[in-house]
Amino acid sequence: MPHALLVDDDGDSAETMAMLIANEGFTVATAGSLREARRQMALQEPDLVLLDLMLPDGNGMELFNDAKSLPNTEIVLITGHASLDTSIQALRLGAADYLVKPTSLKQLQGVLSRVTKPSALKAAAGDLEEGLEKEGHFGALWGRSPEMRKVYQQIVRVAGTAVTVFITGESGTGKEVVARTVHELSRRKAKPFLAVNCGAISPHLIESEIFGHEKGSFTGADRQHLGFFERTSGGTLFLDEITEMPLDLQVKLLRVLETGTFMRVGSTQVQEADVRMIAATNRNPLQAVASGKLREDLMYRLNVFPIHLPPLRDRAEDVPLIATHFLDQISEREGQKKRFAPEALARLAEYKWQGNVRELRNVVYRAYVMATGSTIVDECLPASEPARGGSNGQSTITIKLGSTLADVERQVTLATLEHLGRHKEKTAATLGISLKTLYNRLKEYAADGDAVAASVSGALDESR
Repeated sequence: MPHALLVDDDGDSAETMAMLIANEGFTVATAGSLREARRQMALQEPDLVLLDLMLPDGNGMELFNDAKSLPNTEIVLITGHASLDTSIQALRLGAADYLVKPTSLKQLQGVLSRVTKPSALKAAAGDLEEGLEKEGHFGALWGRSPEMRKVYQQIVRVAGTAVTVFITGESGTGKEVVARTVHELSRRKAKPFLAVNCGAISPHLIESEIFGHEKGSFTGADRQHLGFFERTSGGTLFLDEITEMPLDLQVKLLRVLETGTFMRVGSTQVQEADVRMIAATNRNPLQAVASGKLREDLMYRLNVFPIHLPPLRDRAEDVPLIATHFLDQISEREGQKKRFAPEALARLAEYKWQGNVRELRNVVYRAYVMATGSTIVDECLPASEPARGGSNGQSTITIKLGSTLADVERQVTLATLEHLGRHKEKTAATLGISLKTLYNRLKEYAADGDAVAASVSGALDESR
């Protein structure tokens, strides 16, 4: 039977919580001071310490130093408010989670259900690190470059905590794979992981999809609908392309992060959100704030622990490894084993890879189909200007000093579109954004009267 130590100087609150913890199958000891907590930890090593910050003989954070000598003990903070400073401090000291006073039974049950020995989490991370050294992959993430090793270290550091993660990087770099890896190394891994592309949901439906709605709350709402927060309860919600979320909805998302509660559309009943949130964007967050795409307060609340994914062109040494991995997958699926000629792999490492890992996967699949024999040679690969090539064919635009970032973004987007012959897929890949994001921008520019954007976005509408 797992053992919990509750450290809280509020006697009545501690007694009530101890009873609730005992009802969940734990043995419980209580302490009203740091001194008593240290004595209890010496008597019996706890699996879980629920620690109030404000104690009569000091700050509860001091107990973290004592817990470092107990490898199978995890600490959950109990605080009166979930501030950003508290989150960061808890992360640095190694807290697994934190509860906000007054603590509800559902919140407490959620934390207790996720109690996992820190040694077990370290073992899981160790297995992935072993796979990295032997085969070149960290779970589903491939690459041994220094840039990716830094990403793996960050994943291991943050996965076992409850803090929010903000992943940045160009489209196609693998942000969703990083989010899923964080989930699989966390205490929530037995619960759902849900990935949502905010740019792929109609602005009219996104609030209902995220928070759910009640029957009759709007035209067409003929039944109650559970949103992403309820469907992912206990697990991890990954919000990709967060800058495509309408600003009024960003306000509501911020409230969920600050209070841990939300309401379905058309309801007055408050629901608790027991969800680990991970967000991502292919934009520079500060530029997104400056251009009005992301609320500044939401950015800082999401950006507790940032992870930046490097573009594939900045880790060219990983290209042969990743390409070979994709080829092995395709060969197994198609039933015919093929391999790369050395010169073909060397050539792949020279490409610009504006679409990053996603583009590489597509190129490998095409090369597999093009190869008539069992070896993929140069002739099977598409023509592409090497990453270290010259400046032939490049175009330039002039940006007036004092232009807003939104105006710069508009000029670069439209100029790139024209330079690439209004080819939507190439434009999106070159800009490092998804086709849906490009479509949203063109719709916005068309609404402002731009004829080129209107013609291209109109063509996109007709193709749907």
